[in-house]
Amino acid sequence: MPHDAQKRAAGEAAIAYVEDGMVVGVGTGSTVAYFIDALAKIKHRIEGAVSSSQASTELLQARGIRVFDLNAIGPIPLYVDGADECDGDKCLIKGGGAALTREKIVASAANKFVCIIDPSKRVDVLGKFPLPVEVIPMARSLVARELVRRGGAPVWRDGCVTDNGNWILDVHGLRITDPVAMERELNQLAGVVTVGLFAQRRADVVLVGGAEMA
Repeated sequence: MPHDAQKRAAGEAAIAYVEDGMVVGVGTGSTVAYFIDALAKIKHRIEGAVSSSQASTELLQARGIRVFDLNAIGPIPLYVDGADECDGDKCLIKGGGAALTREKIVASAANKFVCIIDPSKRVDVLGKFPLPVEVIPMARSLVARELVRRGGAPVWRDGCVTDNGNWILDVHGLRITDPVAMERELNQLAGVVTVGLFAQRRADVVLVGGAEMA
């Protein structure tokens, strides 16, 4: 099955986790766009959504789905988002779309995190996809030097500014065998806003195409 068809299947399969009256957390990316299309067909059944990016907010609003500020909602029952990589423990690399900080905030506020991916995103060990790290602009070089010391090859995503007004370093050459430890360590670096490892708050359910990953 082509990638787009797999993405569509994953997005549509996630609708099974949406319950009547929910405020649904919605992530960012091409697979999530298929979920938003499917969500629009049942928008009369839900209260609305909390969005992880300006791009997704615009998609949701264009389809007539009300978007709430997370501060006005509190904990949410469900968050649906994609990933750039997913290992066998349901730990993820995210941030290819530069929305990692808001994605991590909404995921942390959710009781259940359903990750939707196509089969190409499944890996045995995280790190083939460059690890995004969101940094305060003045700390870009400082953080980059620290990442080099840890064996990474950071590349500034030139021209990319996050919805929070920050910059992204994409770290190449990593083999992330302990994602929980690496997430904790990198988050402690001065100037790092967050790292695109979702390991401490990993996915609860992963849908690969239309099928649930064991």
